[in-house]
Amino acid sequence: MNLSKYNNIYFVGIGGIGMSALARYFNSKSYNVAGYDRTESSLTKELVKEGISITCIDELGVIPSEHNDSANTLVIYTPAIPVTNNQLQFFNNNDYNVVKRSKVLGMIAENYKLVGVAGTHGKTTVSSMVAHLFKNSHLDCCAFLGGIAKNFNSNLVIEDSTDWTVMEADEFDRSFLQLYPDIAVVTSMDADHLDIYGDSSELKRTFNEYVSHLKEGGKLVYKYGLDIEKDRIDSYSYSVDNVASDFYIKNMRIEEGAFHYSLHTPYRVIDNLIMNYPGRVNLENSVAASAVSVLSGLSDEEIRSSIMSFQGVVRRFDVRYKSQNKIYIDDYAHHPDELKAVISSVRELYPSKKILGIFQPHLYTRTRDFAKGFMESLSLLDELILLDIYPAREEPIVGVSSDMLVKGINIPTIRCRKEDLMMELERCEFDILLTLGAGDIDRLVGKITNFMDN
Repeated sequence: MNLSKYNNIYFVGIGGIGMSALARYFNSKSYNVAGYDRTESSLTKELVKEGISITCIDELGVIPSEHNDSANTLVIYTPAIPVTNNQLQFFNNNDYNVVKRSKVLGMIAENYKLVGVAGTHGKTTVSSMVAHLFKNSHLDCCAFLGGIAKNFNSNLVIEDSTDWTVMEADEFDRSFLQLYPDIAVVTSMDADHLDIYGDSSELKRTFNEYVSHLKEGGKLVYKYGLDIEKDRIDSYSYSVDNVASDFYIKNMRIEEGAFHYSLHTPYRVIDNLIMNYPGRVNLENSVAASAVSVLSGLSDEEIRSSIMSFQGVVRRFDVRYKSQNKIYIDDYAHHPDELKAVISSVRELYPSKKILGIFQPHLYTRTRDFAKGFMESLSLLDELILLDIYPAREEPIVGVSSDMLVKGINIPTIRCRKEDLMMELERCEFDILLTLGAGDIDRLVGKITNFMDN
């Protein structure tokens, strides 16, 4: 497929974080970009401001007239869109070239040296860190990210003069198998997306297949202890403080909320690193990003200055409000291991504070498959407000609801509808507030921030 043969690009599911990055990319290259998404969001509003036509009506009559030319229009869709979508059915039945997002991303990656960051959690923060490090170094980069990086205020970085691109390598629907990286990062391989993979062994096998896509002479950076097939691969492990790994942290201390540390590498020790982005989980992410940077030839000073200036990612340990008495943090965590990592990081920073969490489960299948893990992780809070499951692409499953989690959570738990949350929040006492989940809980963040500020 030759992308240059098309003038028009239409996205079915344009509001997704990965789809919107691609839409921005084609828009920057002067393609005529339009698309559909089920609901309007802050992200779709931004795309409209950038000149992209977007509809939230799943009807054929709202498709722009120029996109009715099947020979001159490429249609890109996300597997999160149901097959019953009217527009997608129309494109599939009328001689359009209809391709998945992952295939197009793989085609773009072929033009660059690629850093592909994979993992069931951690990949968005690590890829954003790598992009920030590269962007502020002699290498520079493009980047396609799975979140809004605050340093760029975008999920897309465009630079015409660089050889490098950084891409979040998404395991959902095996999308990352379209990528052939020069440097592959694997942050985690915890069981997830079992509706796609069936079981954890198949997920691990697919991660190993992704690693096997490394280009000749490529390098693998992986979290120490992961079960990855590394034979005949130039591989490097990382951790926070395990001295058996190739990259790890030494002499770490916390001063005024910032991490001060040295980074041990196979080649040298990089001293006087300071990271202002909070959370031990992000300290580990910084080791992964720094490992990629060292292996790519960044200087100590380039690494040092970019680690210090990294501002984080929207909805990843995102401190939305902070006063002397109260703190509000928003996070995308939607898997038991992610929840455990975020809550434990907050507990480490604020050991004597009362932590209230608001959690919106994401997907019926994930809630069913990991119910015990959710119960254990959420019990690390002091108090919980539990919302209904956000279904996303799924239909309800009999017997699966947020209520099934309550019986196994051993802290005070309030079941609440999203519509009643603000009223419930007014009755709660807490020092630290966390909003957690990958659904539409993000649409409440502004209201909660205003509530905290009043």
